[in-house]
Amino acid sequence: MPESERRVTNQDLLRWSEALAGIARTGLGFTSVQYERERYEEVLAVAADIRHAAEVDALEPEELIAEWMRLVGEGVAGYQTPKVAVGAVVGNDRNEILLVQRADSGIWLYPTGWADIGYSASEIAVKEVREETGIHCEVERLIAVLDGLRLGFTRIPLYSLVFYCRATGGDLQPHPLETMDVGWFAEGKMPAIVAGFDHWGSHAFRAISGEPVDVLYDRPRTPPWQRHESVTEEGDT
Repeated sequence: MPESERRVTNQDLLRWSEALAGIARTGLGFTSVQYERERYEEVLAVAADIRHAAEVDALEPEELIAEWMRLVGEGVAGYQTPKVAVGAVVGNDRNEILLVQRADSGIWLYPTGWADIGYSASEIAVKEVREETGIHCEVERLIAVLDGLRLGFTRIPLYSLVFYCRATGGDLQPHPLETMDVGWFAEGKMPAIVAGFDHWGSHAFRAISGEPVDVLYDRPRTPPWQRHESVTEEGDT
């Protein structure tokens, strides 16, 4: 698509807003100079206006600024980075994938959760599968590292580490608070709404079928803020 025909989307506005807010909050965490703090607070106000224009939530700009300021830390604790989530693509001996229907949105996805402190990433994958579905599994390998905000999966900066896992036992049992339903699905019989399936679905089922897939990741853009029709490719990290 020619540059002149590209349209700015709400997801673009959200991404730009979060990037500016991260820069401003990091600056506030590392400076005590009043002049610099005022400039960073102005940047935060611009970021809040951009996010409000994106219409991704009901918060007013003043509320966004207050929430961002509440989370500003000092020094290293104030350096803003994406949050980390861990997901698990679990396959069985019928080459089916284990999916959960999230209680907060009703959307289907592979089991996933925040990276809790005190656990390795692979341990989180096993824990989330057991808690959300009742299934026991063993981790085989990492198959994807994805930027949730860039791909439109989330509304906050987030990196998702996705492991391929093999089911070893257990019975399907949805978590009473986090999931509405759980199930095994063949590639041609997926639920109606599966988050981001166009990005990771084929890659996941290739891993489940035993193919030696590489790690799926978001390839660098040139320049980084340029929009592309396709932003996820397969390759070595």
